[in-house]
Amino acid sequence: MSAERPSLPPVRLTSEAELARDALAAPLFVRAVRLARWAGPDTRVGAGGELVEAHLPAAAEHLGLAADEDGAAYASEAWRLAVDTGLIDVTDPEEEDAEGTASAGENLGLLTGGSPQDVLSIWLDGLDAVHADATAPVLDDFADLVGEDGSIDFDALDWDPEAEAEFLDGVLGNLYLLTLADNGAGEGPVPLPALAASMIVPDDMGEPTDDILEQVSEAMMRLDDQFRLLEPIGIVEYRPVDEALMVEEGEAPDTVAGDEDDVTRYGMVKLTPLGLYGVRARMLEAGVDAPAVGDLAGKGADALLDGIAHYPESAARAEIKLWLAGCADGEVSAAAELLAAARGADEGGPLRRLHCQQALALAGPEAEPAVRAVLGDQELGGLARVWLAEHGAADVPAPPEDMIFWLAIDTIAAHLDADGELDELQGLIEGLSAQHSGFFDEVWRVDHPATADVLEAMGRLHSDKKAAKDARKAAFKARSRAGR
Repeated sequence: MSAERPSLPPVRLTSEAELARDALAAPLFVRAVRLARWAGPDTRVGAGGELVEAHLPAAAEHLGLAADEDGAAYASEAWRLAVDTGLIDVTDPEEEDAEGTASAGENLGLLTGGSPQDVLSIWLDGLDAVHADATAPVLDDFADLVGEDGSIDFDALDWDPEAEAEFLDGVLGNLYLLTLADNGAGEGPVPLPALAASMIVPDDMGEPTDDILEQVSEAMMRLDDQFRLLEPIGIVEYRPVDEALMVEEGEAPDTVAGDEDDVTRYGMVKLTPLGLYGVRARMLEAGVDAPAVGDLAGKGADALLDGIAHYPESAARAEIKLWLAGCADGEVSAAAELLAAARGADEGGPLRRLHCQQALALAGPEAEPAVRAVLGDQELGGLARVWLAEHGAADVPAPPEDMIFWLAIDTIAAHLDADGELDELQGLIEGLSAQHSGFFDEVWRVDHPATADVLEAMGRLHSDKKAAKDARKAAFKARSRAGR
């Protein structure tokens, strides 16, 4: 079988040391750390671990914030994050209506004495906490939800926590995909209307209806609030929606479109390198296949060739370089392992051999002994001769004719499986078939499992009508020869 395609393209992450530095520099995380170091024996907390109201002005002052309602809110937010991430330990009060105490948590020491992985693990806990805050219900009038007995009517909220979390994760997933689009060419900020529309507007819808546009506007305003909460933890750079676009406070923008010059007024968002790391971590935890360049370093050559089967070319090259750099036994051993892993008559074999050839091109001339060792191999002899010729090696034996045809079928089969550009594939097909007079009179006899399929593809794609007809005839002969 052909290698299973990952659901997402591979991401290139910055080093863990750089990511840890970014995490420690995230504004909300900075404030949480400062409060964790500020907390002392006299610090008092409520039953939920929150900093008591009497301490909020001092906490805000310690953070350099104004001693007003906003400063107290920022200090309370940072305190909650410190508790949620284990930077602060709280002790519950022994008596009802009493106050508990706070002290530095074990994780606080890991920020300076631990590894980058320790820092990132703590930061991810913080991201989970902020994500939960961002998907919490908006309480416009909390008093209306409290019954006469003091209980809260959660049903009146019309709030589905799973649906809210799934929607935000879907938005972050789309932003992740857009960031990775075109081999990283999509790294610019994304307009908030486009991001909201990606979750609301059906793919097969032409002109959006008024109802759909209203849903997009409502989603934009919810996302505007959520990205304002997410930005301080460091996962996005966010330019909020211009408040001048609101008809009145609390309403959505009067339109979700505008001329090109105005698009930034509707909100612009971009994942940071730390954001790529954080969103990928959440996707992996949810069971999504989200590969990263470097995942295959240290694994066997079979895992490498299968893993990069459908990577973009630049990502595949980067992965191969990291794999080669990690081979402790030298390039001869690495080349031999790659060649052994490239063998096989299964559906994925041609693409493995194509990537093996690409990997060997990066291995250097030291790989020559391993390459020469497979010159007589039917599956590998052709690519071995190509490699030796490209490296200017002497005494390269001419390939037998059956090997030339076998290599042609194998090469086209690999490119068909790779789903490359149609023009490039067509050029490859026409170039290989033109190298030998009477190509289609002989190639149908090639003992390769993909011969008939390749000839049928050549019949569809060849621009010369006579050659295309000859290819279809050859495909019929190949199927008849194989008994299919």
